[in-house]
Amino acid sequence: MKLIIIGAGPGGYETALVAAKRGVEVVLIEAGHVGGTCLNEGCIPTKAFCKNAEVLDGLREAETLGVTGLSYGFDFGVVTARKNAVVEQLRGGVEGLLGHKNITLARGKASFKDPHTVVVEGAEYTADYIIIATGSVSASLPIPGADLPGILTSREILDIQEVPKRLCVIGGGVIGLEFASIFRSFGSEVTVLEYFKEILPRFDSDLSKRLKQSLGKRGIEICTQAQVTGIEILRSAQDDTTYRVSFTRKGKEELVEADKVLMAVGRKANVASLNLADVGIEFTPRGIVVDDKTMQTNIPHIYAVGDINGKMMLAHAATFQGLVALDHIMGIENEIDLSVMPAAVFTSPEAACVGMTEEDCKAAGIPVKCLKSFFRANGKAVTMGETDGFCKMIVAAEPKDDSQCDDAQQAGVKIAPGRVLGCHLYGPHASDIVQEACALITRKATLKEFESIIHTHPTLTEVLQSAVHG
Repeated sequence: MKLIIIGAGPGGYETALVAAKRGVEVVLIEAGHVGGTCLNEGCIPTKAFCKNAEVLDGLREAETLGVTGLSYGFDFGVVTARKNAVVEQLRGGVEGLLGHKNITLARGKASFKDPHTVVVEGAEYTADYIIIATGSVSASLPIPGADLPGILTSREILDIQEVPKRLCVIGGGVIGLEFASIFRSFGSEVTVLEYFKEILPRFDSDLSKRLKQSLGKRGIEICTQAQVTGIEILRSAQDDTTYRVSFTRKGKEELVEADKVLMAVGRKANVASLNLADVGIEFTPRGIVVDDKTMQTNIPHIYAVGDINGKMMLAHAATFQGLVALDHIMGIENEIDLSVMPAAVFTSPEAACVGMTEEDCKAAGIPVKCLKSFFRANGKAVTMGETDGFCKMIVAAEPKDDSQCDDAQQAGVKIAPGRVLGCHLYGPHASDIVQEACALITRKATLKEFESIIHTHPTLTEVLQSAVHG
């Protein structure tokens, strides 16, 4: 069997490695660096920055732990050099793995010639099956000034030469908030402009509200329900440009000045140059249309995984989608449940979630009860001096009346009372803690099954135990 995979990001290279080990002959095509956006321009370099931010925050709080007389500086050049070294190390590791005898790594942009043939820099490759995993690119607002020189995306901000005194972040989603948190720790005055009523619009509203308060305590100014209308250069000199961002809020026009502007309004499927229309692959502005269970496109032997299908723009989602697609190609029964996909926001404090939100359940007509606990009551969090945070568990409840039963039936929902449907938290190490809830929710665990788990004391995961025990 021959397989072409277009894109060597998490959805592409992980699938290529598994396919090669299974004896499949793979052509893996990549126009840039292997590892994709996550390794080169996203998850990994930002986490390297997060470590620097964590150390700086710790130094500022050192006196509360009895560490006195500290004197330290901050060399942003060293910070960026370390980030680059981390990326290069991991990229080299992926390159090494892709040296498998069953993998041919083709460099260049891919374009479909026909449903079975892909052209790369003049060379043609033909295969029985094709998986498209070309990822996504940064989106931008259709406003005056969005294309001004110096307006940054999540890629360019990783390579700036100095920490801006004032940073304006357009977009209060995952990417925008992570950079806002990082650069606040680095010393920037940060303003976040978010169009929706709350930051992290797709997260549970309780979590969004509380995290907004927490970030506000750190000095990050967050303006919600802010519609950005334009960007202009207020002053410009060599290596010294000041931008002015205009936005409306509650019917009033407001302005914010900044030395750097980050456009963080989401990402869009990278379909450029693929020539999808000519071969009949169905796609929309959101991405390539696929079957939710198999990742098949409308052409049965062609699959699309990861950001390119617009389902869920997460590196781990791309990896699992790729493996599900490969299994389907090889006749192995396997499905992916996109409703149980953990996500994390690496702000300080972190936020994480998995499963349904309270709003999701309400929309689906599912009666629920919400169980909460707080990090301020967690022994380990208190010893760490990191007590800002909470945990919220969403549990299916008995219907209060016949109307709730009718709503659930009409929505096609059949969920037994007591089943845990979601977990939402922010606080220290939230990204790690959520994984326990994810494992149990994936297995459709009930509240009683959650309650039966014994947690080591003292640990941060006891916040889950505290929540489920009410």
